[in-house]
Amino acid sequence: MDGPQLNSLSIDPEGKPLSFRVLLPPKLDGRNTIPTKIEAAIGGENLPLERLSKTEPYWLDPPHFLAAMLLENWCQGKLASILMLTQDQLRQLLQPLEGRPAIFSVRDPKKPLPWQDGKLPGVHEYLVTPKKEEPKPKAAPKKKKTESIASRSRDMDLSPMEVDGSTHFIAITLPSRESSSYQEALDLVKDGGFRLEPSNRKWWLRDQHKTLQFLSEHWDHLENRYRARFTKNFQQRTAKIRRAGIAFKAEEKHDGFDVELRLESPGIANERFSEAIAKGQAYLTEGDNVILVESAKLNRFAEATRKISGDEQAAPTPKFQRRLAHAELASATEALEPLDLAEQAPEEWQRRSSALRDLSGLESAPIPKELAERLRPYQRIGASWLWHLYRNGLGGILADEMGLGKTVQALAVMASIQSSSKEKQPCLIVCPAGLVENWRREAMAFTPWLKTFVHHGTKRLDSYEQAADYDLIITSYGTLTRDAALFHKVAFTGAFGDEAQHVKNRQTRNAKALRGLNAKRRFLLTGTPVENSLDDLRSLFEFILPGYLKKPLPNLSRDERDWQNKRLRERAAPYILRRSKKSVAPELPDKIEQTIYCELGPKQQNFYRNVEQTARREVFELEMAKASEGRLRIAAFKELLRLRQACIDPRLIDEKEDAAHSAKLGAFREIMEEALDGGHRILVFSQFTSALALLKKELQTQELPFLYLDGKTKNRAALCQQFNEDDEIPVFLISLKAGGVGLNLTGADTVIHYDPWWNPAVEAQATDRAHRIGQTRVVTSYKLICSETVEERVLALQQSKSALLRDVFEASDVANAKIGLDDLKSLLGE
Repeated sequence: MDGPQLNSLSIDPEGKPLSFRVLLPPKLDGRNTIPTKIEAAIGGENLPLERLSKTEPYWLDPPHFLAAMLLENWCQGKLASILMLTQDQLRQLLQPLEGRPAIFSVRDPKKPLPWQDGKLPGVHEYLVTPKKEEPKPKAAPKKKKTESIASRSRDMDLSPMEVDGSTHFIAITLPSRESSSYQEALDLVKDGGFRLEPSNRKWWLRDQHKTLQFLSEHWDHLENRYRARFTKNFQQRTAKIRRAGIAFKAEEKHDGFDVELRLESPGIANERFSEAIAKGQAYLTEGDNVILVESAKLNRFAEATRKISGDEQAAPTPKFQRRLAHAELASATEALEPLDLAEQAPEEWQRRSSALRDLSGLESAPIPKELAERLRPYQRIGASWLWHLYRNGLGGILADEMGLGKTVQALAVMASIQSSSKEKQPCLIVCPAGLVENWRREAMAFTPWLKTFVHHGTKRLDSYEQAADYDLIITSYGTLTRDAALFHKVAFTGAFGDEAQHVKNRQTRNAKALRGLNAKRRFLLTGTPVENSLDDLRSLFEFILPGYLKKPLPNLSRDERDWQNKRLRERAAPYILRRSKKSVAPELPDKIEQTIYCELGPKQQNFYRNVEQTARREVFELEMAKASEGRLRIAAFKELLRLRQACIDPRLIDEKEDAAHSAKLGAFREIMEEALDGGHRILVFSQFTSALALLKKELQTQELPFLYLDGKTKNRAALCQQFNEDDEIPVFLISLKAGGVGLNLTGADTVIHYDPWWNPAVEAQATDRAHRIGQTRVVTSYKLICSETVEERVLALQQSKSALLRDVFEASDVANAKIGLDDLKSLLGE
């Protein structure tokens, strides 16, 4: 296309729309340099700039194009996600983005900072305005730097900058005053110590040392930024100037690669480079030959070695050597990219690291056909990502947003492992106790051919040798901790920890028991962002890749700690796969429905069984006493109501019971934590206002804002409007009968049905309070069901005998309901 172009991106009006997000630290007061994070916003996803394709075309609107040009100028023609900007540079970057929702605080990366009168409160007041020079007579007005970038194509018709000289002096003729680059060029020569010779209007620098220092630092800028014309005299007299290169060598070893990086120039010994670096000298002389050690290249070389070594204070050295473990290859590749050396890595290095940085290069996992056909494309990619890690002796964290099917992706890779492994070793799944039953059912539904054992409750392995009889073992964190001595003797081919937040504290017994497993490969699953707390991140990596994320040294300065934290996140990134619903939206239905099976704990199970036995006895005694059918139905309704309450929370029957005994409350906490951490908002439906009252207490205990609506609520429309407009209220508790229809609650994208209703259509109508016209996000609906209880029987009968269920659930005319004794007994568990 015509007009200015970028070095790092292909720009085309038909390309993907691309914009930038600028994330600033919370406090700018007193900072001379500001650590600034730049993200690319494309297709609803935010990416590091380094992950943008260099070949795929993009389209930037003019303000973001100007921002890109500025970023390239500051990063030697590349785009970098993390920059230390001066106050003036940040001011320049903000100028073309004025008024746009593109500036964020790192503390709240979802809410753009508001503009007021062309300024950002809390930002611009800390950016000191640079002093302007008094304009000289007849001088053209000073052009804004953003204007100089946008109008480069017009400068081609004006007189360009001209450079003359040799290795001992430089004489520069500035471009025309009408040129948009004039002021910037003038600043360059003044800052470089040049002196104006009035007789010929040239700016002169006379001194070999100063000349070579200037050329080393600015030669590329003269060529690329200022489009300077070099005289034939200059070209002839600088013909023997060479530039130091960077050599890269990597030799594969059994446990990684031996890496060497060094500055090089033919005939120049390593010691000469060391001397020049120690003196701060940007060149070497060897007879008539001059070798430039360009400061920008040396800085990139030093930064790469610091990132690879993890030592920010390491002094620049012309030669760097290190043994890299296989887990370090992906982050080392990222460090080598600014040096344009990543493609020189050995083939095995590139095979191991490239797939982690570009998912399109993943080798497909050998998922059995009957399962592969049931997976969505992004789920097959997720399984292939796990498979790549498994095959290469690595671990990882699958952190997809809730509702995207992490369970089935994990089962897919387990099926791949078992189908391809020659050794008979089981995989292990460790999850919260409330999800054990759910995992068992998912395994039976998606991988029924895997021989599965649930080590939980009263069913336990008698000895560790028995584990070899199974393909898959499922247990809870609590059970793993109690039976650690047994589990630590078992050789697992893979260990998966679900809901990773349960082991984010390395000091807990859960985390210690998990780390003590003897597993070839280790993985974690979580729906919550894991990068927010670096301490938590290190704890998780101690399980999946022990020793990979080292704790920084104590007593670091703020800048040193910021550097270490940035490096830690960069090293962790290849081993965390997180995809949002937005990023895979084309593959998703508008609404995702999922049933979560909750297994009753021992105390709740005993409580439930006692209620169940009482119910059976009451109905049996009435039948033996030849009670009327109406009386029988009333008694049945009463007992079924108590059974349903016992499933929801024993406190609905006996206030003295402990909240910890409610399996549903535990599952609710898991879902709510994951949803809120992911920025989702939740509708919770129950047909029992007494259950909603308990949830109100739970939310109050957690100090979470919420709204409540039941049949007594008068201002229903006002509450709905408040929820839709106030993002600070994450939860809305709603009685199913009062709020199941007629409400528009598109402010939520997650629905929890706390207890099942007899008619699935009513549940669907309630879910549709969020899934309505105007909803722009995928809605995820969770139905909580206590397994092996009346709730599961209700679920089974929803389709086949919905009329029967209506008679039992609707109390208005239960005495005359057409319900037979056999159907009553089936619901009561007889």
